[in-house]
Amino acid sequence: MIQLPASYEEYLVGKDPRFVDTVRPVLLQSAADKLHGVRVLFIPRGHQAHLDDTIPYGTIVEDID
Repeated sequence: MIQLPASYEEYLVGKDPRFVDTVRPVLLQSAADKLHGVRVLFIPRGHQAHLDDTIPYGTIVEDID
């Protein structure tokens, strides 16, 4: 089982369950490879998340698309 870093767990606290369902798989992917951070995009119809090689592992950056 993949353990999320504390920074990722803290990011998810208090978030809407639908948001968590969207973002968590990418956080798990990041935690599995421990190479890249995650960029969360707020888009007109919801949210997207993806690994970003410009962001250090354990860091989440929010951005507006």
